[in-house]
Amino acid sequence: MDLKTLYREVIMDHYKYPKHKGLLNDETYLTVQLNNPTCGDDLIVQLLVENGVIKDLRQQGKGCSICCASASVAASTLIGLTIDKALETILEFYEMIKGEPFDQQLMDGDVLAFQSVHQFPARIKCATLAWKAYEKGLLPLKGDTHHG
Repeated sequence: MDLKTLYREVIMDHYKYPKHKGLLNDETYLTVQLNNPTCGDDLIVQLLVENGVIKDLRQQGKGCSICCASASVAASTLIGLTIDKALETILEFYEMIKGEPFDQQLMDGDVLAFQSVHQFPARIKCATLAWKAYEKGLLPLKGDTHHG
C-alpha cells in the first residue's frame, strides 16, 4: 500500500468515525463557529481549557470529508497541550498544508494524512477550518494560565 492510499484511508476513517464529535451543553466550554461558504462546510467547536492546558475539545458540523476528518484529527492532536504549544502546532499544520517545510516533531501520526492537501488548493480551506476555529478560541487565552 502506498502512502497516498494510507493517507486516504486515515482521512476516511476519521470522517466515518470522528473523534471528539458532539457538543456539550456546558457553559465552562468556549464555543466558536466558523464556516467556509465556498464549500458549504459549517463547523462548531468547543474548548475546555484549565490552567493553560487544553482538557477537552469537541466538534460538530457538516461538511466535506476533508473538513470533518481534519476536525477529528485536530481535536485528537491538540488535547493535552498547553495553549502556547497548541498554537505552535496549529501554525505548523498551516505550513504543512501549504506545502511548506514544517516541524516533523509537531506533525506526526494522523495529521500527516493532510500533507498532500496543498496539491488541491480548493481543499486548503476545508482542511484548516477546524484548526482556525480552535485557534480563534485559544488566541484570547494566550498568556492566561488560570483560565477555566
